[in-house]
Amino acid sequence: MPEQPVRVSWDQVLAFRVERHHLSDRTPPGAALAVLRSLCGVRAQLPTTAELSLWARVDGLPPDLVSEGLHDRSLVKTWVRNRAHVIPADDLALYVAALHPRPEGPGDGWLRLRGITRQQYEAIVAAVPRVLDDRPRTREQLADGVTALAGDDLRDAVLFSWGGVLKQSARFGHLCFGPPAGREVTFVRPDLWLGRPLDADPDAAGLELVRRYFAAYGPSTAVDFGHWIEDPARARAFVRAAASELAPVDIEGRRALALRADLDALTSDRHPGGVRLLPAFDQYVTGTQPRAAFVAAEVTGRVFGQQGSVAPVLLVDGRAAGVWSHERRGEAVGVRVQPFAPLDRATLDVLADEAARLAAFLGGAPQLVVDA
Repeated sequence: MPEQPVRVSWDQVLAFRVERHHLSDRTPPGAALAVLRSLCGVRAQLPTTAELSLWARVDGLPPDLVSEGLHDRSLVKTWVRNRAHVIPADDLALYVAALHPRPEGPGDGWLRLRGITRQQYEAIVAAVPRVLDDRPRTREQLADGVTALAGDDLRDAVLFSWGGVLKQSARFGHLCFGPPAGREVTFVRPDLWLGRPLDADPDAAGLELVRRYFAAYGPSTAVDFGHWIEDPARARAFVRAAASELAPVDIEGRRALALRADLDALTSDRHPGGVRLLPAFDQYVTGTQPRAAFVAAEVTGRVFGQQGSVAPVLLVDGRAAGVWSHERRGEAVGVRVQPFAPLDRATLDVLADEAARLAAFLGGAPQLVVDA
């Protein structure tokens, strides 16, 4: 007889997610690595995204923690799920094992979209680990090395600004970002950069990835998980392998799965709370499924824009309550918030505190403007 689902409300789910994303109460200053691990890394699309995602969650975060972590090799910036992420260096082997490219390589459509042949793809993948070592190289220098080994016709593919084939090299464990060289990105070979092989069992890594994903982004479905790792078939296999650790839940008519270990936390009688300024591409915003649980349909386009853009979000009680931006103005940090609906006095007071925290983190005096 099928197991009966545990019934929960969206308020209970959002309260659970807000807590697991460390957005109800900030963690102590030394918990940044634990936060990164629990969120499956944080996005690093823009130069400040990773820093501000951690700032929203960690009390007293040093402004240079991410840049120092990339230099001292406690953190790694790489492509996870085809998106740039900052993760703990000790977790890199897990993601490489769980998300390793399939032996047959990408499909013909993937190759056409990037303007390369299968032979060119295979030549780049073979050349990258021969070119890179523990010395950071710019994209131009990497392109020089690859073309010297495999031919000038590969240069444009290596220089492709959105990553292209290099994302596949990252998933093989052949490449990750090194520390920036001024305004230029650099690349290194991870095993030599970190001084250890990237050895992990793929099955164990897949099971651990399911645990981490559902612990932070659950309750969820195999379809949502497949969207998250951008590999539906692999996601289904991972979820099947973890079946004994997952339980069915019903969220106001939506069927999903949750870790059995999290059922007590999910079913507790509570509501989401907290006010946070989340940066563009924040993990809570990009990972929450379905979007309708987090942002009202009539304002979804203001959060999720064209060509994959994701706006900075004012989070109030687990839901998107507005968008915001900031800029330096001499010695001040201007913060402009555009709420989706009028904010009450209590929320405005906490928002003022958050703007002051942000300005202090960025080294300026706060100037908060809330649009009517």
